[in-house]
Amino acid sequence: MSDLPKKNKHSSLQKEDPNLRGTLISVLLLGTFIAVSWFGVFAIFVSR
Repeated sequence: MSDLPKKNKHSSLQKEDPNLRGTLISVLLLGTFIAVSWFGVFAIFVSR
């Protein structure tokens, strides 16, 4: 029994985390666009 290689439970479950930097940048750009659009429309509303 001691001749069997020991398997770590986590070794087979470890997966590399996906790179989410592009997702973060896309979400920030979209949020910025929405905020700028909202403030633009609000400025037009207030100026009338």
